[in-house]
Amino acid sequence: MTDEEIQTALAEGIHCIGCGALIQTTEKGALGFTPMSALKKGLEAEEVYCQRCFRLRHYNEIQPVSLTDDDFRRLLGQIADTDSLIVYVVDIFDFTGSLIPGLHRFVGSNPVLLVGNKADIMPSSLKRTKLTDWMRQQANINGIRPVDVTLVSANKAHGIDTLLAKIDKYRKGRDVYVVGVTNVGKSTLINEIIKSKTGIRDLITTSRFPGTTLDKIEIPFDDNSNMIDTPGIIHQDQMAHYLSAKELKFVSPQKEVKPAIYQLNEGQTLFLAGLARFDFVQGERNSFIGYFENNLMIHRTKLENADAFYAKHVGELLAPPTSDEVTEFPELQRHEFRTTVKSDIIFNGLGWVTVPANVTVAGWAPKGVSVMVRAAMV
Repeated sequence: MTDEEIQTALAEGIHCIGCGALIQTTEKGALGFTPMSALKKGLEAEEVYCQRCFRLRHYNEIQPVSLTDDDFRRLLGQIADTDSLIVYVVDIFDFTGSLIPGLHRFVGSNPVLLVGNKADIMPSSLKRTKLTDWMRQQANINGIRPVDVTLVSANKAHGIDTLLAKIDKYRKGRDVYVVGVTNVGKSTLINEIIKSKTGIRDLITTSRFPGTTLDKIEIPFDDNSNMIDTPGIIHQDQMAHYLSAKELKFVSPQKEVKPAIYQLNEGQTLFLAGLARFDFVQGERNSFIGYFENNLMIHRTKLENADAFYAKHVGELLAPPTSDEVTEFPELQRHEFRTTVKSDIIFNGLGWVTVPANVTVAGWAPKGVSVMVRAAMV
């Protein structure tokens, strides 16, 4: 088959026979992507799979892809019409950035099982029951009433058996839809679930869907029901959205986060690399405890000099972001808090600072990224 014939076929529209997504060869990581070499082989064999379906079919491996807001709303509309269990995966370290806007309006009467991923990176001193209680409260505030909350570590394969037991308990023979925004580890989690179900072969449904983009993959649970993986929605409020893959390695914890204690006087500032800033505005000298990626560079300076210090050093001494990314990095936005009890100031996707009662502090984060306060968890 010639390159001209392939381009003609692409222009006319080719659909993956596994999930129905429209095949494309330009945007790696987007729906329907397949390398040109694989597309040529598929067309010659009259069996074209997107790379995501190919990896699952041959290697039992889910690859992450993302949807636009409009595509995701359409997909959620399909889920609302089903009788199913919704498994909602969030990143514990970035709960607000993990929220799917408007999910509660699409769930209908379907039960939601809330799954907090990356539990292994949370401090061992943090009680898991306190964490799940907080997750449930935050879900309730956002209109979601989960039937249960469970913690897992997809990377370490911890909590998978407990998760599967809860899925079986609440699905009651129904299909299971797994939903989540990008960067929460949903695909890694699904891969662990697949591994735990030994003997599964030909996981992709082989029905053809001409002219239809389903944007999902069905994985058989039993003869009558499936686990359905949905692509992740891109959440613009995630810290990860503003960083390159290389920079994320310096920001996203890979091991258990260790507390770092800072003795601060009123009028001192901590820069969290070039990504965020913590100001001690008013109060007596006290201890502040930071919970961030263990190698994240923290710089202390005087509050009165903080603006000039940031303008001079962001992208160099204060990195990430690197100098190449600074021109596109959003400006930091200030959020002020007055505590009455020991509290955590949370920089979503980055970590938190535990502060004492009766102080005034401010947290700065890229515009759109949430900074919030909660009662101290540790």
